[in-house]
Amino acid sequence: MSGHVVRTLPGGLRVVVEEIAHVRSATIGVWVGAGSRFEQPEEAGVSHFIEHLLFKGTERRTAKQIAEEMDVLGGSLNAFTSKEHTCYYTKVLDEHLDRALDLLTDMVLHSVFDPGELEKEQGVILEEIKMYEDTPDELVHDLLAEQAWAGHPLGRVIIGTADTVSGLDRARVLDYFGRYYRAGNTVVAVAGNVQADQVVEAVGRAFAGLALGPVRLEGTPALVVTGRDLRDKDTEQAHVCLGLPGVPQDHDDMYPLYVLNAVLGGGSSSRLFQTIREERGLAYSVYSYLSSYHDSGLLTVYAGSSPEAAPEVLELVLQELAALTRGEVTAAEVDRAKEQMKGQLMLSLESTSSRMTRLGRSLLSRGRVQTVDEVLARLSTVSLQDVQGLSERLFQNRGMALAAVGPDLGSLADISLGL
Repeated sequence: MSGHVVRTLPGGLRVVVEEIAHVRSATIGVWVGAGSRFEQPEEAGVSHFIEHLLFKGTERRTAKQIAEEMDVLGGSLNAFTSKEHTCYYTKVLDEHLDRALDLLTDMVLHSVFDPGELEKEQGVILEEIKMYEDTPDELVHDLLAEQAWAGHPLGRVIIGTADTVSGLDRARVLDYFGRYYRAGNTVVAVAGNVQADQVVEAVGRAFAGLALGPVRLEGTPALVVTGRDLRDKDTEQAHVCLGLPGVPQDHDDMYPLYVLNAVLGGGSSSRLFQTIREERGLAYSVYSYLSSYHDSGLLTVYAGSSPEAAPEVLELVLQELAALTRGEVTAAEVDRAKEQMKGQLMLSLESTSSRMTRLGRSLLSRGRVQTVDEVLARLSTVSLQDVQGLSERLFQNRGMALAAVGPDLGSLADISLGL
């Protein structure tokens, strides 16, 4: 398999490149350690706000010119904000790599943060907040994070609130940008038909104007708070999320937890899918997933069902979790989950975007990049005993949070969340 090259430039900027000779595309991502958990309460949403503003014009390009230039290249340009980082990325034909890098660099280094554009984008984000409020199957995940990590920055909604977004002015935006958009807090990841040495040299030239210095990211781990948030809303379905303790992303138990999650709700052969959808017909969408950060983690179970079926669905989820705490996992389930995850990883390697994401997120979050061979080796070593022992340690007598959105949810308040 192709490998990757990591270089740290004199100013602290890290560059990671993976050469993939058999493709005709290249994907570039600029990863910044700026996310919602690092914001002050009164500036909640500023990371996401800056993500929007970097598309609104630079010293050399208007917002329209940024869009037109990417269209001329036939590529894609986008960004996203998470709780611990923000990423700006573009995918183009390999022959357009230099122009794409120039465009990304211009956005990150030379955005003007025009007051008029700032005011307009505040309105756009306020509408985005309303959109989430009208999308219960997305809203419920944010409600769960707020409940599970109550009082901790990880529990904040990434997009912010109407009050905090309305209060963001240019001075506060520039202050936050200056604090976090620095060389030591940034990774540039590139994957595709490129030459690593040439890319590193080009990135060094392009980002020469990035503010120097590292960023000290401090904070305390988030612990799951037991409780429930039931939001009455006139919807056709009840959307239910249950949150349990996970592990940090570099924890020794991370790989057994990957496997445990796959057994529980990670695919169509998982316990939740088979029990709740296939055997009982109570839900169309039911699954579990992991959220892992540098010092905390959460396992989330989601199900959407008719309001009258929601109590039964929740009881069935709790039964499956209780079975896991008793070590009721089979060798066949573990083997199937491991093969499923290996297959998903290998298929993702066909995309330069997926490769870039794996490289950039890993280097920024962990300070290193695991090779695919290392990941496969770690998965292969996970045993039945590892998964059984983890489920007993992780869930038994631990906190659990519940969030739900829908009509007539009162019956969910009476269901014990203990295992």
